[in-house]
Amino acid sequence: MTNKFKVSKVDRLNQILRKTTLLSIPMLCLLLVTTPAFAHHPMGGKTPSDFFQGFLSGLAHPVIGFDHLVFVISMGLLAVTKKQGMVIPIVFVLAAMLGTVLHLVSFSLPAVELFVSGSVLLFGILIIMKNNLNTMTIALIGAIAGLFHGHAYGEAIFGAETTPLLAYLAGFTIVQLVISLSAFWIGKTISAKRENEPQSSSKFRSAGLVICGIGLTLLANQIIGLIFPVVNG
Repeated sequence: MTNKFKVSKVDRLNQILRKTTLLSIPMLCLLLVTTPAFAHHPMGGKTPSDFFQGFLSGLAHPVIGFDHLVFVISMGLLAVTKKQGMVIPIVFVLAAMLGTVLHLVSFSLPAVELFVSGSVLLFGILIIMKNNLNTMTIALIGAIAGLFHGHAYGEAIFGAETTPLLAYLAGFTIVQLVISLSAFWIGKTISAKRENEPQSSSKFRSAGLVICGIGLTLLANQIIGLIFPVVNG
């Protein structure tokens, strides 16, 4: 019985990997064509100079940064499946603020974009898993991810004065909470309509597979970029 259970788990994992790979192939092709379309600079590369520009840049950054947007949505969906699940996005946004501050004080984190892409893939896997980690463990992982996402956010505000900087921090914190809360509310609504399913996490399996495909695509794109760096002529 134990061996059959282990085999079935391996089979399910292999099916997930196959589906994720199939999803990632067309996405990877699209990314390779459109790179560097996912630039994370809402102000066109300019450093915000006042409160309005800082706040607007903060609101826009997690939205136009496709990897950040998908990750924030995944947190909201994952929170539905956990008791006190909203702790996960709250811890994340606080850690993201710290990550931005670390960037601004010139404290470098290694392989930031790789970790950002990897976090998308990891949270997609957690959504798919029926028996995943407990809330506090996921929140801890979310906090670590937040440091890297926040470090990436810091690039758009580096060198700004205090007022636009504080506005930027407020902007990206608010928009991430709004997005994750929206995903949480939508997930809750879907979950309420499917109460007969034995595991609530299985209700988001399709979404988890899509997120896995996106995460794998982003991660592959980052790895390809490291192996074959683009040289600007």
